[in-house]
Amino acid sequence: MTRASACHSWVVDAVVWIVLGVVLAVAEIFTTTLFLIMFAAGAFAAAGAAALGAPVAVQAVVFALVSALSVAVARPVIRRHSRSSLETGEQPFGVEAIEGSTALVLEAVDAEHGMVKIDGELWSARSFDATQSFAPGERVQVIKVRGATALVWQDDVSSPGQLPEAKR
Repeated sequence: MTRASACHSWVVDAVVWIVLGVVLAVAEIFTTTLFLIMFAAGAFAAAGAAALGAPVAVQAVVFALVSALSVAVARPVIRRHSRSSLETGEQPFGVEAIEGSTALVLEAVDAEHGMVKIDGELWSARSFDATQSFAPGERVQVIKVRGATALVWQDDVSSPGQLPEAKR
């Protein structure tokens, strides 16, 4: 093999690996599993091996090793951090902390509109069940939060106007 063809070979190999890495990274955007990105990292590492002049077999081994190590090291960390606080037993925060809490209806809540007070904050609200409506002063339970809107349901624990802490 001449020197010019050897140079051409590693450039082609590197470009193929880079294209594969980019395709995998773009595919990750659509899957959002954080799985394909690890194979993209392997492809970029193989491109580096190709740029250093490694044979195709070594490039494939680099791809496999870096991909496997990425999956083995990063995946458990990602999975641990992506579980909800209910699954991990940790203190919920953000939207998770609001879901399941009690709210006070300030403006009538139905399937179209409404306003509730949750832990001192005002939230727009909708009835979780489109057939239900709630009058001001009633207590409701937050079932789910969608964007900045709390989906609420009848609170079976509290009486209207009574705080849940007062009922024991």
